[in-house]
Amino acid sequence: MRELVYYVAVSLDGYIAAPDDTFADFPMQGDHIDMILREYTDTIPTLGLRATGLTPDLSRFDTVLMGWNTYKAGGIHPPEGPYGHLKQYVFSRNHSGVEAAVTLTGEDPAAMVRKLKREKGSGIWLAGGGMLASAVAGEIDRLILKVNPILLGSGKRLFAERGYSPTRSRLVASTPFESGVVVNEYTVDR
Repeated sequence: MRELVYYVAVSLDGYIAAPDDTFADFPMQGDHIDMILREYTDTIPTLGLRATGLTPDLSRFDTVLMGWNTYKAGGIHPPEGPYGHLKQYVFSRNHSGVEAAVTLTGEDPAAMVRKLKREKGSGIWLAGGGMLASAVAGEIDRLILKVNPILLGSGKRLFAERGYSPTRSRLVASTPFESGVVVNEYTVDR
């Protein structure tokens, strides 16, 4: 069965974006970016792939899930959507107007994830945001957190509305970079 992986940048105090859904405060240069370009090519946006000439092999992810604010944070997208090389799903019950290559759904996110997990393919990338992460928390198999050396103080939380629900996870890898970013990978205990 496929895994749902919450792969996201996060501040030291647990925020994945500023209050206005931007993430410009996270370092966009440094040796951690080289690692992303090399090991997480599947997560590079369509425009980034064009600019770098990289080709994703879809071995890590072939599907991306986004909440509306995460989708809109990318600004104006090309006709094939923000991640044209992936199957793209945006969850919203209140919005419309996505590219034809993007599936906009008001379906229950956890039910949709369970359905996607049964399909053939590589991993399912939960790109954000915190509201969607909260809705599918019980379906997350792995967390890959790019912990950035910054305190934001407020903004969009890693999990927006989870409530008290202890879930144990096991650290399986931790990679520090000279940029100050530390990539921590956890598997969720079930």
